[in-house]
Amino acid sequence: MAEQIQIAIVDDEKDTRESISQWLTLSGYQTKTFSSAESALKEIDSDFPGIIISDIKMPGMDGITFLQRLQSMDSQLPVIMITGHGNISMAVDAMRIGAYDFLEKPFNPDGMADLIKCAMRTRLLTLDNRTLRRELSDGKVLLRKLMGSSPVMAQLRENILDLAQADGHILVSGETGTGKSLVAHALHACGSRAGKNFVVVNAAAFSEPELARRIFGPMDDGQPALETSLGGTLCLEDIESLPASIQARLIGVLDEHDNAATSLLRVIAISNEPEPNRLLEDVVRRDLFYRLAAMQITPPPLRTRGEDILQIFNHFIKTFAGEYGCEGPEVTAKDAAQLLQAPWPGNIRQLINLAERAVLQYRQGSYSVTSLLTDGGGDLTPEMVATGRPLKEHLEAFERMLIDTTMRRHKGSIRSVMKELSLPRRTLNDKMAKYGLSRCDYIG
Repeated sequence: MAEQIQIAIVDDEKDTRESISQWLTLSGYQTKTFSSAESALKEIDSDFPGIIISDIKMPGMDGITFLQRLQSMDSQLPVIMITGHGNISMAVDAMRIGAYDFLEKPFNPDGMADLIKCAMRTRLLTLDNRTLRRELSDGKVLLRKLMGSSPVMAQLRENILDLAQADGHILVSGETGTGKSLVAHALHACGSRAGKNFVVVNAAAFSEPELARRIFGPMDDGQPALETSLGGTLCLEDIESLPASIQARLIGVLDEHDNAATSLLRVIAISNEPEPNRLLEDVVRRDLFYRLAAMQITPPPLRTRGEDILQIFNHFIKTFAGEYGCEGPEVTAKDAAQLLQAPWPGNIRQLINLAERAVLQYRQGSYSVTSLLTDGGGDLTPEMVATGRPLKEHLEAFERMLIDTTMRRHKGSIRSVMKELSLPRRTLNDKMAKYGLSRCDYIG
């Protein structure tokens, strides 16, 4: 955490700000000092990746005015005020204005450490939420999150772009863990309603009376989902769990809006696959099903996506290795074969969980894809892992992964890759073209 966030120290007394900075730097934090509020405001904006420690009594702009300026810029920016014993009343006033907390001179190092940790955790959560909101409103970002170069994923991204422009109701159905919620967000963000409200209600999460209130109202606080989503998108998750009474009311609402000259209501319904030998239209009343399923899209199961499995696994190995501050394992030929042959009943979600467990296992000194897949890996047995797909597909996927990994290690140096893989220049070029790999993606 200390490396991901900054601490701005604002104090007109040089000795004070430098002593605080030195103590925090020795504790592993990144600091920046300012001798005045005016100079700090030149470098601090609403997305400042950190927290502020500021004296209350300063010449020019004092700490209270500085706090008010920061609050008008970003009301969620943690500001810790420094106060002398005689200024406690001013510190209390600062808390009323919105200060995160205050430190009384002389500082207690342990108390300061605890306060800073809490403030940093608060700031990181705020910034993460803002990043997530921005990503969920950016269609290009969301499409990139639908990783994979397999034909089925290329087709999925094309279908999302097409259906997003159509602006009608859409049914997103498929197996658990295939990214249906991400597809729904992308359908909203890539269409004409991008930037408008995207309201999610999970039909399986509430009792029938509570679900009715959340969708139709009346609400004790705020507006119900139907009203809030007008002009944007209403996303109904787990529609197979909708009670019959709510299905009937929803049909009435759809009739009213769909027959209007301009419909403000758009519904994206998400459904998991029903029980074996049952269809969704057997669970949801037919008239509602055909209304919501006028357009349909189905994210493909992971087991049909070939080398995407290795690409996604490697991506999350690097992600989790970064989060845990350790090295991640390299995927061997045996690992690749095991990953490609596994049936993945939990799809992407299961693969992500397995990548995290692989990093943790590797950090502890013992790492085995086989054990991860068969020991608590999600209903996988050694027999299931051992059976699977055509050998040619495994070999091609592993070959692509090997070239990709080697190119990354040598930062795009063709000569070094040729030497390590014992490949002539023309053969390497042909294989890179075959697998959609470009040297420019590895330079730098």
